[in-house]
Amino acid sequence: MDLALEEAKLAYDCCEVPVGSVLVNASGQILGQGHNECIGNCDVSGHAEIVTLRRAGQKIGNYRFNDCILVVTLEPCAMCAAALVLARVAGVVYGCLDALAGAIVSRVEYLDGPCVLGPPIWHMGGVRSVECATMLQNFFQKRR
Repeated sequence: MDLALEEAKLAYDCCEVPVGSVLVNASGQILGQGHNECIGNCDVSGHAEIVTLRRAGQKIGNYRFNDCILVVTLEPCAMCAAALVLARVAGVVYGCLDALAGAIVSRVEYLDGPCVLGPPIWHMGGVRSVECATMLQNFFQKRR
């Protein structure tokens, strides 16, 4: 989560919503990391999770991430949750909840439904949630 928070800080410094993520394989090797780049790239799909999956895919030459864990500072949205299913990640660890768009537990339970593409994706939230939430709150207070 330290690295994901560092990525979120990079997003914050670029005036992007401060969300960061890291993809780690079963050996603990970092395959990719990224932060929100929606505004800078004029790309609605530029969420931290998608950026991270793209970078990891380029690094290993594959778009499947069996036995990998995504660590992200904010509960993934539906788009990102669907991408995680398609990428076949094994698990997701996230910081704070996203009451507006969270698709793991907050708005819908996307990863807990029947998955025809492979085994269910386990998930764990609340990891360093205060730090993750504080960065987001500070960002939005500054913008208002």
